[in-house]
Amino acid sequence: MHQHRRSRLFITIALSLTSVSALASPQAFMSSRSFAMGGTGVAVAHPSSATAANPAMMAADQHSWSDDFGLILPSINARLADEEETVDQVDDIQDAIDQFDGIVSSIQNTPSQTNADELAVSAADLRDRLVDLDNDTMRANIGLGLALAVPGKTLAVGFFTNANLTATVRGELSDNDRALLDSIVTTAQTGTPTDVQNIVNNAPVDGNGDIIFDSQGRVLASAVGEFGISFAHALKLNNGNTLQLGISPKYVELRTFQYTESVAGFEDDEFDSDQYQTEKSGFNLDIGATYAFGDEKQWNAGIVVKNLIPMELDSAASRPLLGEEVRTLELNPMATIGIAHKSDYHVVTAEIDLTKKEAFGFEDDTQWLALGAEFDLWRYAQLRAGVRHNLASNDDNDGIEEKTQLTAGLGVNLMGVRLDLGALFSSADTGAALEFGTSF
Repeated sequence: MHQHRRSRLFITIALSLTSVSALASPQAFMSSRSFAMGGTGVAVAHPSSATAANPAMMAADQHSWSDDFGLILPSINARLADEEETVDQVDDIQDAIDQFDGIVSSIQNTPSQTNADELAVSAADLRDRLVDLDNDTMRANIGLGLALAVPGKTLAVGFFTNANLTATVRGELSDNDRALLDSIVTTAQTGTPTDVQNIVNNAPVDGNGDIIFDSQGRVLASAVGEFGISFAHALKLNNGNTLQLGISPKYVELRTFQYTESVAGFEDDEFDSDQYQTEKSGFNLDIGATYAFGDEKQWNAGIVVKNLIPMELDSAASRPLLGEEVRTLELNPMATIGIAHKSDYHVVTAEIDLTKKEAFGFEDDTQWLALGAEFDLWRYAQLRAGVRHNLASNDDNDGIEEKTQLTAGLGVNLMGVRLDLGALFSSADTGAALEFGTSF
């Protein structure tokens, strides 16, 4: 039941933030192949995934079985970091509050030592649960992408749309709640049942007569929508090497979601309310370049700059009395460079982000240094692995840290249909990716 509620929570957030099929978070969308290779792709992307990784790669040398057409339909990936099972804790706390309210009603009607002792046990249990919830955080990333590419040296063309949602949930303990529950426990041990009844009767109550608890759950989510077209062209240089240039004009939509509610009233059926959301849209641009060199053009260096036009969007703060403050989602230019060595049977690549992505919700800033590898088994299967380390991670972040992540994956090609699988593991995250497509 708890797992179902957690899944429904993020499905509801995703649907409430999504009005078009192209939504992605500021963390760039990646194909399943890239996911399995440590998030790399700037210097090794296949044509269909080049629209997301580096448009210049559409005009780069590819395998003979993938240099005419590429299609992703679709690609999906997800990551989850929830060591403390935050949403499940909120669910358990609501059950504990219901039990507490029932005992409160009994002691209000008939104060007795039995009722006082039962209320003390319930209050201690609820207090401990609220203390455990304090600053516990859950983070989820969900991505979806579609792409089509017609590669070529003279003019390569691609179309893309992708989706990725980042959502965080955090619990916050109220000092008033802890003081009230401590008082009930202490008074039940040292005072009389009437003393406990007086504490209960003097506590703030809602319209139903239930005691009001101020401890809260907060949801912060961000999304950025992309829909665009990519172009690439290859230039033969005087030294015999090749330079590829790419550009991706695109339409972008930013969205934020901020929801704060007491743990007692935290309900996922309120997440579709417009008062918790903000949105903004406009046009933007990605540019990229790759350079093939070596005796057999076995080396490839690449650079991509995404979102050349800075964009900002302030979140809603519909409940300032609950401590909500305006947060700013920033979509700034992001530059990444990479280098790769390849043959008919292997690819090894390394890349680094030259810029840092500022966190929006209860998460870590990110700036990745990544290594990835792929081993091809006669086109029919590909084994992949990768590792990436977050250079921007620090102990002062406002949520779950993202440090070193390990990835692995498998690609299978049967009768012209491609299936790519990916997995991700770290001390905090687990993730998976799945992609269907074709190329020839």
